[in-house]
Amino acid sequence: MGPGLDGILVVAKPAGPTSHDVVALIRRLAATKRVGHGGTLDPFASGVLPIFLGRATRVAEYHLGDSKRYRATVCFGATSSTDDLEGELEPVAGPAVTREVVEGALERFRGRITQTPPAFSAVKVGGRRAYALARAGKTVELQPRDVEIYALDVTAWDESEPDRPLATIELECSAGTYVRALARDLGAAVGSGAYLGALVRTASGPFRLEEATPLDEVRTAAADGPAPLQRLLRPIDAGLESLPSVRLGAADLAAVSRGQVVRAPQAGDPTEGPVRLVAPDGTLVGFGRRIDGRVAPDKVLVAPIAPEVDE
Repeated sequence: MGPGLDGILVVAKPAGPTSHDVVALIRRLAATKRVGHGGTLDPFASGVLPIFLGRATRVAEYHLGDSKRYRATVCFGATSSTDDLEGELEPVAGPAVTREVVEGALERFRGRITQTPPAFSAVKVGGRRAYALARAGKTVELQPRDVEIYALDVTAWDESEPDRPLATIELECSAGTYVRALARDLGAAVGSGAYLGALVRTASGPFRLEEATPLDEVRTAAADGPAPLQRLLRPIDAGLESLPSVRLGAADLAAVSRGQVVRAPQAGDPTEGPVRLVAPDGTLVGFGRRIDGRVAPDKVLVAPIAPEVDE
């Protein structure tokens, strides 16, 4: 499979592999080194994992702040050393937790909240990952961080084991939110331990699980050559269509292709903010910023165009 695959592959990651494993697989199937992902999923978690290939890796940063949606299973009645099902569980004595109690506690977790990341997380402490320090038996003190929970609701309740009920929770949150920490803190708020038993990312920004491609389908497509795999890719600017566009004339296009700042072609447009840069025929050529009536290119997706020389 040759080079030239540019675009976004929205993968439905299964539980088991790490996000890095998925990137490594796509890199091998696409025969390209230019592959990255748009937000880590823990190995036990499944769901939407945007993969950026080729020139699309240049725009991955525009998606880092995308909000996320999850369906989480919260297990009450015990705590976990990792705040999820993969850690050592410690039963917590106390009254049985009811759905009504949990739903009543959710309000304090909606909106802007402060949470401390799990000890077993990828946060760096003194240049080392927190999970590496925790596995080495060292005490890890992580700084609390502000995150935002836009929506949070209990959608199912299983009390087949009254002392260890399970809640299915749907939430939408800002980038950087730890759902494991939310489960842990929710358990503490209702006077019971709790940990994350399962997690599905149902959306990452504009990318939805129902539109994602299972890994088996990616493998099948790759086995038949580059064309079937290319058909699975979204355009480089997928999910960024809401950004305003600046249509460049031929001279400005040549200047932008060389990284030069140009005057904003359209009067009356916003003076600041990110924009999509398009050629006279509407083809995407990059992204930039409008600043004081000028356009400064940030990401140029075309080869430099030589300026015209008057003879």
